[in-house]
Amino acid sequence: MSGLAGQRILLGVTGGIAAYKAADLARRLQDAGAQVQVVMTDAATQFVTPMTFQALTGRPVRSSLWDAAAEAAMGHIELARWADRIVIAPASADLIARLAQGMGSDLLSTICLASEAPIALAPAMNRVMWANAATQANVATLRARGMQVLGPGDGDQACGEVGAGRMLEPMQIVNALDTSAAPALLAGRRLLISAGPTFEDLDPVRFLGNRSSGKMGFALAAEASRMGAQVTLVAGPVSLCTPDRVQRIDVRRAVQMRDAVIAALPGQDVFISAAAVADYMPAQTESRKIKKTAASLSLELVRTPDIVSEVARHAQRPTLVVGFAAETNDVEQHALGKLKSKGLDLIAANDVAAEGIGFESDDNALTVYSTSDRHAIERGSKSEVARRLLELIAARLESGA
Repeated sequence: MSGLAGQRILLGVTGGIAAYKAADLARRLQDAGAQVQVVMTDAATQFVTPMTFQALTGRPVRSSLWDAAAEAAMGHIELARWADRIVIAPASADLIARLAQGMGSDLLSTICLASEAPIALAPAMNRVMWANAATQANVATLRARGMQVLGPGDGDQACGEVGAGRMLEPMQIVNALDTSAAPALLAGRRLLISAGPTFEDLDPVRFLGNRSSGKMGFALAAEASRMGAQVTLVAGPVSLCTPDRVQRIDVRRAVQMRDAVIAALPGQDVFISAAAVADYMPAQTESRKIKKTAASLSLELVRTPDIVSEVARHAQRPTLVVGFAAETNDVEQHALGKLKSKGLDLIAANDVAAEGIGFESDDNALTVYSTSDRHAIERGSKSEVARRLLELIAARLESGA
């Protein structure tokens, strides 16, 4: 269960193009089990309407310190006392400056002054504004007062510039908030996780690949880190952000993934093979583009290394070796066959032919097999499914089984 379950979170939204991400953040916080009350600044309402947040949270949005009906009952004090924590995303340079100066010039800043709840800020602004000495001094002041500053991230900005200042993605914020409240089930453990596809080059233009997005493996890495583990993530070619506090090693081909996994193996407690590694690769990679000349083309393919089997039989084998079986038919039969033939402790099987789960989707569902039992993990977000799988792994480590 998420560490945010049951928490009352006051979500402050300030003016800026990143305000649209706050709508997704509100939904993600609720998916984690939190109650969410949105408070918007006047500027924020120019980017996203209050009705959007009301529809998502089921709660009327508050935006004015001068709401006669609400303030008749000292509404800003009521909200300040209601919140278990305050999260401001996006947090503009203006709002950060006003908080640093202790100003209460609108409803959101007044609530922050009146609340004893912990406050987290997710800054979002132009890279030059973020780098400005005044902004940096204000952020340092707020950090010194105990406020949590999440990000910002680097990348393309709406203004056309590139650099630091992007608001973190909603799930990155949720995971960061969850960390402080999460049970440290994997504290002191070292986990090695593989994720994503591998691409096997035919020539400088073409490759053999698969539809794996890497989302499941990255969710496992993020959740394991949140649970206190030291995580090494070996990632195939994917377009995903590195989870917080995770060491990432990027590879492309199956042989590169094998080499990276074996090199990182010493001292690991768990290896989770979530990557969709190619079973075959071209016997020869052409140095030039293969031209379309003949009516047909034959390719000679050879087996790639069976990484999880090699880890399971390695002299420095981790305590637990966990495989994945992405199947389209006879899921249980194939999964149990792999569990035995590869020498695994656990195997997580999923039906990638089922609609809405598996490759390229945000949801998943697993059945986890050992030689003695099975556990069903019902459909949910890949983060939730990852959390439940890791809870099983943590329990098995704890029991010594």
